[in-house]
Amino acid sequence: MSQNSFQGAHYLGQGFRMLTQKGIKRFVFIPLAINLTLLSIALFYVVSQVTDWSAAINEWLAGFGAFEWIMTMVSWLIWPLAIIGIVLFVFFFFSMIANWIAAPFNGLLAEAVENKLRGEKSLPDQSLKEIMKDVPRLLGREWTKLKYYIPRALVCLLILFVPLLGALLFPIIWFIFNSWMMSVQYVDYPMDNHKVPFDKMLADLRDSRSGTLGFGSMVMLATMIPLVNLLVMPAAVCGATKLWYENHQD
Repeated sequence: MSQNSFQGAHYLGQGFRMLTQKGIKRFVFIPLAINLTLLSIALFYVVSQVTDWSAAINEWLAGFGAFEWIMTMVSWLIWPLAIIGIVLFVFFFFSMIANWIAAPFNGLLAEAVENKLRGEKSLPDQSLKEIMKDVPRLLGREWTKLKYYIPRALVCLLILFVPLLGALLFPIIWFIFNSWMMSVQYVDYPMDNHKVPFDKMLADLRDSRSGTLGFGSMVMLATMIPLVNLLVMPAAVCGATKLWYENHQD
């Protein structure tokens, strides 16, 4: 299966359009409330810390000794890239926490979207007790994703210690890596509903790498847009489920 980046990116827009559809919107409320709370905290934190981050970056640039004049010349480029990289990290961190908390409800939302796409009228009818019984397994899956994420994120962060090039390359590499992780995070919900092993899910996404990155890139960009980012999590679940349904379900 081949998939270009535009096709992958298009699924997030479709996810936003599905949020108010009959049979889906009732499963949007809890993920939406969790995302709204966590991303509002993230936005407040970013706004309150940006001045301190700017001062720290300027102090870091001034510490290059003989290379200080070079760093001063390119600071106009390094400074915004570094700030963007930090903001991406903060928003991804809070999004990750939101996904941990909302995992059971995102799974139900993915199931409702799949039923809608199949033309089935039945809706997920799990009771709260059944949802709670499934929580340990779902959190175990989230832990698997976290174990996949952490060592790769640390390798990306090491790039910052490369003089000059590190500050220039880090935001780009960080954005690409987290775009991949956004696809891993959200496409995993419909796949986990069908008990697809994590390694098999990764292999399927690698087979359509450009489409996977296209979808994840749009999720990352939407996460950084105020107000829009409040709807990103449920929209991404809907879009990822449709991406899975049309490209990976076999």
